[in-house]
Amino acid sequence: MNQLEEVNGMTGSVIVVTEIALVALLLLMAFRMLALVRSAPVAESAWTNEIFHNAPYSSPLIKQPLMAADRANLTSKLHVLAALQNRDSRIKALSIKDAPAMVRGFAASWLYGAAISLCEPRVRYSDELIDLVAHIGELKFGIEEQETYTAVATLTENGTALAGYRGGLEGAKFWQRHHYVSPEFSLYGVLTNNAFI
Repeated sequence: MNQLEEVNGMTGSVIVVTEIALVALLLLMAFRMLALVRSAPVAESAWTNEIFHNAPYSSPLIKQPLMAADRANLTSKLHVLAALQNRDSRIKALSIKDAPAMVRGFAASWLYGAAISLCEPRVRYSDELIDLVAHIGELKFGIEEQETYTAVATLTENGTALAGYRGGLEGAKFWQRHHYVSPEFSLYGVLTNNAFI
């Protein structure tokens, strides 16, 4: 009888220890899942994507700063893409710098769309990204920084500006895959398709 009680006591102890270990593992798993959810980028649905976003420059969800390596990488990509588009436009007798304000605003929208396409999802719509686009727009296209800020701030109010923005998104995506911009999505091509020139 003593052996049976001893075995039952040991079995009960093993069960209790096993239950405590399982609860500890469940808590650890819950903690890890919470940490993963917090570190995951925000997914964009078809209804909240960059084209239909009401205030692209003030999203409360995405306010993380560009890391130095990300900023350097994005800056170099935007410099190359903007230089290619500026060269393409000049070859076709269009100087963005000397173009009317409406065309410069359209070009700023195109460049902003390209930047959104090329950057990490976590920094889209951040003020820092807009500052970078304004700086590169001034260097490569001769667009005043304030013109870029105005173009981005009023992006959703103007269907033509949205067309430029979409062209920049698609042009940058195409450029990353094929190392050139399809004429359909190039800055000059989108300007032409929207009857600016």
